Parts: sequence; structure tokens; C-alpha cells
Amino acid sequence: MTSHTTTAPRRRLLALAAAIACTAALPLQAQTASTPGWPNKPVKLVVGYAAGGATDVIARLVAVKLGDQLGQPVVVDNRAGANSNVGAEAVARAPADGYTLYVYTIANTINASLYGKLGYDPVKDFEPIGMIAKIPNILVVNPKLPVKNLADYVRYAKESKDGITFASSGSGSSIHLSGEMFKMQSQLKMLHVPYRGSAPAVTDLLGGQVDSMFDNTPSALPQVQAGKLRAIAITSVQRSPLLPDVPTLAESGYAGFDVQSWFGLAAPAGTPRPVVEQLNTALNKVLALPEVRNRLQELAATPDSGTPDKMRSFAAAEIKRWREVVKASGATAE
Repeated sequence: MTSHTTTAPRRRLLALAAAIACTAALPLQAQTASTPGWPNKPVKLVVGYAAGGATDVIARLVAVKLGDQLGQPVVVDNRAGANSNVGAEAVARAPADGYTLYVYTIANTINASLYGKLGYDPVKDFEPIGMIAKIPNILVVNPKLPVKNLADYVRYAKESKDGITFASSGSGSSIHLSGEMFKMQSQLKMLHVPYRGSAPAVTDLLGGQVDSMFDNTPSALPQVQAGKLRAIAITSVQRSPLLPDVPTLAESGYAGFDVQSWFGLAAPAGTPRPVVEQLNTALNKVLALPEVRNRLQELAATPDSGTPDKMRSFAAAEIKRWREVVKASGATAE
């Protein structure tokens, strides 16, 4: 009898100790439902582009739902200029208290090589929170061009004395560098024709002044659906549900080709880890909402949730990849 009564409490103590050990071993995100005292005022989300573009639209979609998760408004602040560098620099210099966030994009990883000098460090000055979404580009041509698929495109470029022209929204943009990457892999004679923005580039493509363009899907899709442009291939690894009959470049003979405009959430370097984890948890919940996923799909965007470390590794790989392409293309922002 004595043995039984002394053993039971001991077993309970051992069970309690084991439970405490298991809790300590859980990731910080699992332990911290919220960070005490944060946020207790509105959070600012800086976008490096003017209102109305894809980055801004996605930012506003996320901001509303993120505010619901955090219990405080998330207010979008457009700081356009220098291919998003103005906004990036403002956030890099902001207090690392979780009240200033940034929509970190593919442009920031390209700018690391495109600009001789930046007012911020794309790696050291930011604390990744998590990826938001990716949007592929589409290789489109003027329908009057005798090109109906990628094989025709390659043949036309080889047979034409002057090769083939491809427009872009500007030197060093993801639209431009998608073409440069394809040029590197295909070894085709391709002439880049830069414009000041996607709209004038598409206008000249529709008019036949240029042959082709690796345009962002949201910009090109309406023209493709209206029959004004012909879609030849898409730059993501998987086909788009909005254009299921358009093959990827990867499946068309260019294995591993994957170029997409992407968007992530970041904070100034030094932001407390519990705040980063709380933001990451809230962001992933937002990206799991059916209404958010449906709206992103309408924008040809694919949600890409994950951890802060996943975003950090991805951004580092992008900086390295675009450094090689920028060097090979000779692109510069100067």
C-alpha cells in the first residue's frame, strides 16, 4: 500500500516534467500565440511602387486581412521611385519595432546587381517574414508574326537576318531579364527593346513595332484572351490555370526554366524574433483564406506561404541568380 501511494505522485511529477520539456522544445511560433503589447497601434506596410500595380494590389489585399489577424489596421504606404529602392531604403532606416513592414520583391534582388550603389543592403537591412505569392511571365507575340508555338519562335529567330526583338518595361526589370535568361539558354539572336513601363511596350507589340515580350501575366492576359496577342509559353514550372493550354518553357525543351515575379513580407533588420514569428503566423493564416486565394488566382498569382528562413534562403538564391544574368546581359540602371 505504501509503495503504491508514493509511486503515483512520482509518476505525476515525471509526466509534468516531460510535458514541460516538450513545450520547451516546440518552435517559438507554437509557444507564442501573441507578443505581449504588440501591436498596440496601426502597422505601416510600405510598397515601393505607385498605387494600381500588381505589387500594390497584392499588398492591399494582404494588408486588410493581416490587420484582421493582428487586431490593428495595416495601412499601405506607397513610396514609389528608383525601381522600388526609395521604399526599400525608407524601411531599412525605420525603427525595428514591427510597426513598419515592406513588400520585398524580385526587384530588390535584381537591384543588388543592377545598381552600382544602393542606399541599403538588400540582405543585411531586412528581416524576412515570409513569402506572399508568385506571378509568372508569358512569352507573347504579335498574332501577325508567323509564330504559333515555341518551336516556331526559335525557328523564326534563327532564320531572320536580324533575329527577333523582345520588348520590356525597362532595362533590368523581371520582364527584361526573363528574355535575357531565355536568350542565354537558347543562344538565339534576340534584340532587347526597353520601354518606360509595360503599357507602352505592349502598345508597340500590338502595333507590330516589336515582335515579342515576356510580359507579366496580369498585363498580358486580357490581350491574349481578346486575341490581340498570342501566348507562346509561360515562364513558371507549372502551367497557369488561367491559360491551361499554354505550355511552360521548362516542358518546351528548356528544363529548369523558372522565372516569376514574387512578393514577400519583410521588416527592418533587428525586429524582435517573437514579432517576426507572430507576423509569419498571421501571414500564413491570411494566405490560407479561400477569399484571398481566389483573388490571388484572379491576378494569376500563386500563394507561397512558408517560414522566414524559407524566404531568406530564396532571396539569397535570387540575388545570386540575377547577378549572373545582369552581368551577362550588360543591363544597368545608371
